[in-house]
Amino acid sequence: MKLHVIDTGFFKLDGGAMFGVVPKTLWQRTNPADENNLCTWAMRCLLIEDGNRLILIDNGIGDKQDARFLSHYYLHGEASLKGSLKKAGFAAADITDVFLTHLHFDHCGGGVKYKNSNGALELVFPNATYWSNAGHWEWATKPNAREKASFLKENILPMQESGHLKFVDPAAASPFPQFDIFFADGHTDKMMVPIIKYQDEKIAFMADLLPSVGHIPLPYVMGYDTRPLLTLQEKADFLKKAADEKIVLFLEHDPVNECCTVQHTEKGIRLESTFSLNTI
Repeated sequence: MKLHVIDTGFFKLDGGAMFGVVPKTLWQRTNPADENNLCTWAMRCLLIEDGNRLILIDNGIGDKQDARFLSHYYLHGEASLKGSLKKAGFAAADITDVFLTHLHFDHCGGGVKYKNSNGALELVFPNATYWSNAGHWEWATKPNAREKASFLKENILPMQESGHLKFVDPAAASPFPQFDIFFADGHTDKMMVPIIKYQDEKIAFMADLLPSVGHIPLPYVMGYDTRPLLTLQEKADFLKKAADEKIVLFLEHDPVNECCTVQHTEKGIRLESTFSLNTI
């Protein structure tokens, strides 16, 4: 098995929204904001190369949204989904599986593109199975008012309409021998966190359960989360397990750090170390 970091660029989100009730004087120590109170975030995906399977976990925001939409998020950086795949030695047609932690636009938007100027849509990965789960699919396709702006039908429905969509069953064994799946409901319903078995390590793709090292202290919960108290408990349980078992945490949104480990301290779970994935 080989793992490849797939960088898809950076975007910006409001710092207060990203840290909830935590005061700016605290969160800006790790994530400094610009003059508009916006912080930079990565959209870092992961490619698992294992035998005949190429499994892409998440795929960034994509580029099909209009200028008005994208102007809210200040996309920047030289990296792109296509470019990062090419750098790893692959093309979109090589991908066999697209595993989506959840269907917010910054995690799944890169999986669908415009086919032509008439507005027709097609899959970016024409030979891939796209994976979600039935509970989250129901949540995303019949969205609540709070999350409606994050679940964009043009990102989601083409997966099903193309016949390429399959669901993971939370009650059954993972369909991927490469990883187990932790289901979390605090950020959004049935978000999936894959825990990859790699060499002698376990590597958890943290999605929005832990966006960055700045979110490790338990009260640092995003304002975007639909059930913040549940997130707090899920994060507490997962980080305890990560500290106990020395699980490597792969950070999708941290603008600087690809991976980290955590440890028990007198103040609770805290950061132990940060490093690049290729050092493992």
